[in-house]
Amino acid sequence: MTLRTIIFRRDLPIWPIPMLWTFGLGLWGLSRENSVWRDEAAAWQVAERPLGGIWRMLEHVDVVHGLYYVLMHGLFDCFGAGTTTLRMPSVVAMAVAAGCVTAIGQRLAGAWAGLAGGMALALIPAVQFYLQEGRPYALVAAGAGVATLLLVWALQGHGRRWVWISYGGAVLVSALLNWLSLLILPAHLGTLYWARAERGVWKPWAVSAGGAAVAASPLILFSRGQSAQMSWIPPLTWHMMIGPAVLLAVGGVGALLERPRAGQLSVAAVGLPLLAIPQLGLIGLSLVKPAFLDRYVLFSMLGLALLVGAGLGAVQSASARRSPKAAMLVVPAVLAVAVVALLPQSLAKRSPGSRVDDVLAISERVERLKREGDAVLFVPAARRDTALVSPDAFAGLRDVALAVSPDRSGTLKGVEAEPGQIADALLAQREVLLVTDASGVAKPVSNERDRVKTAVLKDYFAVVADEQVRGRRVVVYRRR
Repeated sequence: MTLRTIIFRRDLPIWPIPMLWTFGLGLWGLSRENSVWRDEAAAWQVAERPLGGIWRMLEHVDVVHGLYYVLMHGLFDCFGAGTTTLRMPSVVAMAVAAGCVTAIGQRLAGAWAGLAGGMALALIPAVQFYLQEGRPYALVAAGAGVATLLLVWALQGHGRRWVWISYGGAVLVSALLNWLSLLILPAHLGTLYWARAERGVWKPWAVSAGGAAVAASPLILFSRGQSAQMSWIPPLTWHMMIGPAVLLAVGGVGALLERPRAGQLSVAAVGLPLLAIPQLGLIGLSLVKPAFLDRYVLFSMLGLALLVGAGLGAVQSASARRSPKAAMLVVPAVLAVAVVALLPQSLAKRSPGSRVDDVLAISERVERLKREGDAVLFVPAARRDTALVSPDAFAGLRDVALAVSPDRSGTLKGVEAEPGQIADALLAQREVLLVTDASGVAKPVSNERDRVKTAVLKDYFAVVADEQVRGRRVVVYRRR
């Protein structure tokens, strides 16, 4: 069967092609030269705790990622801890999202539009970044893709009870992975208005959407008590809105090429709200409390991919009227050009340098520089993630500042002793290994414990070794 036969058979599902394409891109350079950065290290070290320890931690921090941590705990138990286990869920999830984009595009605008949209999704730079990220954002995108596909089925007259139950379940699971994914509901509301959905669709949608939102509300309310975790996010600036503006412009061009009409269920009716409303909604929320991070609305890239696919599908259809044979090359040629043009970015995002640091590389340096019985110190305390992810590299070292371990304290970084106790403990040491941020990314010391650590090392110790690698630094101090 030729490619032309496959494409022109509208009843033949083509979603496996973009799924395999996305999966292959995800496997390419998956380990990033065996590097793991600080956000992934948080998932890694929490996933290795017992379920009781995870539950204790969620009472104090990161409850918004609770479901993801439990999922990763199960996968680590089954397949062992490692970069492949950590990142494979994101690869599979984004492949599912690509399949959903393809199925939606094919149903609404034809096979070429579906194929182009599904293939384009994996090429979007933000998607390529989180395609190989040990965090929940690709899983949220998969949930959004499934929910959107189910909504399209319902709007096309297939709104059976199981469809609406599945729709509510997909929205709820996505919300439990990141409750900002509930911004998909106003996006779907926009689709219902645009397509002038029949009265029989509104009620089951409202029940399913409302049920998912109500079920997720305890998580939302509880997480507000942990909002200090987001205090590092900078306030919204005009510069931050350049990216969303470009995305909306590209999506708008795709929508115009499709020539959508009000009252018609089209790719534009689905894709444009899915792209625009989460982006604009997050901007609106950020005016109240800084929260603008692209990963929180990564699922909106499905809308962009749908619109790109619709635009290319429209160009292909217009070309077919002049030259059917040449038209067959439009989508493959554009995709080939995009692959080549984005190759430098694709390579960069698969390198260790694409992230701010690497907890595994610095662990190797610690293992080489340490001596049995030496003390180890972390500035800031969050850099203890290096030891939590690579405990063997720190075997034989004494964490002299730590009073209560992260697991026992239900925290990510543990509870450290009082500043005076830390100073006394340091003065009793002959050698100390300091694990901290590299000079280029280190922030000024801000809390009293860290000020005491650095002051004692400066006044009473001399540097005998200093190595930096991939955003982290280990310094060996010897008592004068």
